[in-house]
Amino acid sequence: MDRVPAAALNRVRRAPSTLARYYRSLRPHPAAELVPQPHPWLRALGMVVVVLLGAWLGLLIVGDVRVPVGPMNTTMTLRPSLAGGTKINVSPLGALELNSHRAPVRLDVNVDQLDPDRSQELVDHPERISGLQQEITHDVEHGTLDLALRSCVAVVAGATALGLAVYRRPRRALAAGGLAFTLLGASGATAYATWNPESVLEPKFSGLLSSAPSLVGNARSIVTEFDVYQQELARLVTNVTKLYDVTSTLPAYQPDPTTIRVLHVSDIHLNPASWKIIASLVKQYDVNVIVDSGDTMDHGTAAENRFLDPIADLGAPYVWVRGNHDSLTTQRYLEHMKNVHVLDDGRAVSIAGLRFAGTGDPQFTPDRSVTPGGDRAEELAGARLATALRDQKAAGRPVDIAIAHEPTAARQVDGDVPLVLAGHLHHEGMEIMKYGTRLRIEGSTGGSGLRAVERQYPAPIEASILYLDRDTRHLQAWDEIRLGGLGQTTAEVTRHLAKENQPGGSPSPGTTPPSTPPASRSGATPAPSAP
Repeated sequence: MDRVPAAALNRVRRAPSTLARYYRSLRPHPAAELVPQPHPWLRALGMVVVVLLGAWLGLLIVGDVRVPVGPMNTTMTLRPSLAGGTKINVSPLGALELNSHRAPVRLDVNVDQLDPDRSQELVDHPERISGLQQEITHDVEHGTLDLALRSCVAVVAGATALGLAVYRRPRRALAAGGLAFTLLGASGATAYATWNPESVLEPKFSGLLSSAPSLVGNARSIVTEFDVYQQELARLVTNVTKLYDVTSTLPAYQPDPTTIRVLHVSDIHLNPASWKIIASLVKQYDVNVIVDSGDTMDHGTAAENRFLDPIADLGAPYVWVRGNHDSLTTQRYLEHMKNVHVLDDGRAVSIAGLRFAGTGDPQFTPDRSVTPGGDRAEELAGARLATALRDQKAAGRPVDIAIAHEPTAARQVDGDVPLVLAGHLHHEGMEIMKYGTRLRIEGSTGGSGLRAVERQYPAPIEASILYLDRDTRHLQAWDEIRLGGLGQTTAEVTRHLAKENQPGGSPSPGTTPPSTPPASRSGATPAPSAP
C-alpha cells in the first residue's frame, strides 16, 4: 500500500480551518449591521417614482405619431393627466376639449396643417364629404393603434432606462419596466371601460371667439343628424377643414334654419365692452333675439341712460327686464328705444317665433329711501308672473320663455312655462325644477362691472347661446360662453345638450310642462343677497 505524502495530509488537516475562515468572511461587519435599511414601503414608493418619471420621459421623447386624418396632417400624443380626456389643438384658432375617457393619460391631437391636395379634392368633389367619416375612422384607428404601440415601447424603455441609471442593477431595472407596462395596461383598460364616444357632442372650446360657431358646429344638426361616434368625428374634422381653408370654396358656417338662436345676457353693470362682445356674438351665431335679464345699469340714474344707446345697433331684437340695479327711469328710456321690448308685470311679446313674458325686479338696491323687501318681495313678483303665464295659456297663447332678474322670483313659475331665464348671481347655472320647468341663470356679461377690480382675480364675462326648435319651441342645446375678465384675453365655449336630446335619451320633465300646475307652492329656495 502506497503511503500518503505528508504535504497532502497537512492540506487535509488545514481544510476545516480554511472553510471556517471563508464562512466567517461572509458575515457582515458589525459596523454594517448598525446602518439602517430603507423601509419596504419607502423602497416601493421610490420604485413607483422612478417608474412614473421614466414613463413620462419616454413619452416626451418618442411617444407621438404623425397621422393624416382626412384632409389634415395631425400629430397624436399621449400625456400623463389626472382627468384624462382628449384635447384637439387647432392652432391658431384654439382647442377643443372632449371628456372622452377617464384615465391617467390624455390624448393630445395637434392639427399641424391642412394638406392642400386632399383639401382641394374635397372642394372639387363635395360628394366625398358624405364618405369622409369612413376615411377618418380608418385614419384615426390606424393612428391610435400606432400610437398605442409606440407609447408602450416608450413607457417601458423609459422606465427601464431610468431604473438602471438609479439602481444600477439589471433586475431592478427590469422590475421598473415591468411595473411601467402593468400601469400602462391598467390605464388602457380604464380608458376603454370609461370611453364615451358621445363626448364630441358636448365639446369645450378655448380660443378665438369668432372661431367657435364653425368649430363647435350647429346644435340642431348635431342633435338630429348624428348618432354614432364616426359620424360626429367626420363632422368635427369637416368643420376644422372649413376653418383652415378660408380661401377655398368650402361653404361657411350656416346655422340650421329650423333652429332659433337666443342670446342670453345679464348683469352688464355699465361695462361698455359688453356691447362689442354682444354685437360680435350676434354676428357670429346669427342670433335671432337677445334676452337681457337685468342689471344693465349700476345706479339707474338718468345720467347713465346714454350708455344704453348701442342697443339699437346690435343687429337683433332686444328683450329686457328690470334688475335691482335698474330704475324706472332706466325702464322708461328703453321703452322709447327702437327694437327694444321691455317686459314687466307679466307682459308678453312674440318675437322670432317665440313668445316671451317677464317681470321687473320689485326692489331697487341703489335707492336707499326704499326698504328692500327681501325674498318675500321676489316671491310675490314671481307669483304675479306665474298668474300672467296661466292667463296667457288659458287664452290660447302660451308663453315659451319667462324672464325674471332674481332666481327667487323665477322659481315661482315652475310648472307654468318650459323655460325661465334669470341672472343676478353673477355665475351661470342650469337646472330642471320640481315641476318640470328648466331654469337658466346667466353669469355677468359685464364681468361684474366696477366690482371686477374688487376681487383678487377679475370676474369672467359670461353669456349663453340657447338653441330652440322652431316647431316645438323647446330647448335643444346651449353654448356657455366665458371670456377672461378685466385684462385677460381667454375665451371658452362649452356645448351642452338637453338630456332628452342626447343619444338614447328620453324626454325630460321639462320638455312638456304639466297641464295643471299646482295652485300654490310654498317654500321657494332663497337666493343669495344682491350682488
